[in-house]
Amino acid sequence: METVMTQSIKITKVTQSRVSEVNLENITMGTHFSDHMFVCDYVNGEWQNARIEPLALIPTHPAAMALHYGQAIFEGMKATLGKDGTPLLFRPEENAKRMNFSANRMGMPLFPEDLFVEALKQFTALEKEWIPTQQGSALYLRPFMYADEAFIGMRAATTFKFIVMASPAGPFFSRKIKLYAEKKYVRAVNGGTGEAKAAGNYAAAIRPTEYAKAKGYDQVLWLDAQDFEYIQEVGTMNIFFKIAGKFITPDLSGSILSGITRMSVIDLLRDKGFEVTERPITISEIIEAHENGTLEEAFGTGTAVGIAMIEEIGNNDLSIKFPIENPVSVMVNDTLNAIKVQDIEDKFGWIVEAK
Repeated sequence: METVMTQSIKITKVTQSRVSEVNLENITMGTHFSDHMFVCDYVNGEWQNARIEPLALIPTHPAAMALHYGQAIFEGMKATLGKDGTPLLFRPEENAKRMNFSANRMGMPLFPEDLFVEALKQFTALEKEWIPTQQGSALYLRPFMYADEAFIGMRAATTFKFIVMASPAGPFFSRKIKLYAEKKYVRAVNGGTGEAKAAGNYAAAIRPTEYAKAKGYDQVLWLDAQDFEYIQEVGTMNIFFKIAGKFITPDLSGSILSGITRMSVIDLLRDKGFEVTERPITISEIIEAHENGTLEEAFGTGTAVGIAMIEEIGNNDLSIKFPIENPVSVMVNDTLNAIKVQDIEDKFGWIVEAK
């Protein structure tokens, strides 16, 4: 193994990469992992020992507090290759901000945002050969933080680990998806942890999602916890609707995650001349627009999926279907993908080179 120091990050490289063992042209996210991981420890009130090292199992005490009390958060982002082969990150500073928002909500220490970005740049540059080149594919980056203190008791932990790992990924959804409007289970409530990217949020969504899939749907359309009327998210994505030529998306009311792709889509649509409104949206409003013919399209947005076009929403016995003629979401998806690989100008300043 080769060990070097750069920007206070110790780098220990693998002797031989495993990338040749993987077909990057046909791969599902989360099934293979790159050679290295970034690790940093929170001990005695400060982050220390920042390092990139070969991917390996992590020794964990059975009393690690994350396993018992759920102090665990994560981020999701993707790396692509530019025209000259330089690895590229998409708005990593926004992920750093959101990571710290989640950490604050979950009683965890903040991670230095400049170190977050620098670690991602160096880690991604090191894992360059793991970045797929086909359209819509990328190297999915997973920064996460968890409490690793060995203690049984209800309080904030005092030691934590921050880790970044990566998994090459092909396009997530290759077809339009069907949603089931859930009327029993809820994803989040105001004052809860829905606006944080906490691991427990996703655990609570697994069973309802399996029920939806058993009914023939792909994902859950999450509604509010009180009246099951206000639309929140779809699966693990934010959602947009186009009604009478204008776009609407649920506002960040305290139970909805502030998606990096969501904010980018809003900027992109407005730049293309579309009106975009962030406000509460009810399922009744969507049904009415469906019945009067003004409901034109809907799509989900997220880091893993990019843009996922929606073809149907099942609401009790009603099936809300969307027209398929010239959806704007195709343009949005193509434009975002083109920006991420430098096929078109990044007029927004979203791209960061990982050199």
